[in-house]
Amino acid sequence: MKALISILSLAVLVSAGDPKKFYDYSAIDIDGNSVNFSQYEGKVVMIVNVASKCGFTPQYTDLQELYLTKKDEGFVILGFPSNDFMKQEPGTNAEIKEFCSSKYEVTFPMFEKISVKGKEMHPLYQFLTQEKLNGVKDSEVKWNFQKYLIDKHGKLREIYPSAKSCIDPEPIVLIDELLAEK
Repeated sequence: MKALISILSLAVLVSAGDPKKFYDYSAIDIDGNSVNFSQYEGKVVMIVNVASKCGFTPQYTDLQELYLTKKDEGFVILGFPSNDFMKQEPGTNAEIKEFCSSKYEVTFPMFEKISVKGKEMHPLYQFLTQEKLNGVKDSEVKWNFQKYLIDKHGKLREIYPSAKSCIDPEPIVLIDELLAEK
């Protein structure tokens, strides 16, 4: 079923031309439900590839704090577990969900484990990393906890490296600016 949805997502991308909005994509959440990202239209979205056994894993604390602080203003964080970097996310979706909720009390939306690089790269990450799709710039996911910031109109606005905490002044200032935009 998951493979079929990924194939259908890719087919929509090919038939729709060059989508330039985050809202044109979808993914499967950690509970196995299809989520169309159009439901986040009008929100500022931070997309993060996450892993349970990474040196940056404690960033879940900052991500959760930021989510709780800004969610009522129209901000959401979407977590995408990935095992692409040194096999630092070996768990099943159920194990990942349990880890995130019990150790870090994560309440922001989490999605099924995906690939964020290589031949198996999820269509969302193709959008995030390819200028021909996102209309902004090419990038490469270099490690776990890389952050992509999407504005209220579905456009890629910024990429933050793994070492940059989401609660550092630079991301916070831009998030606040994007939340204030009409």
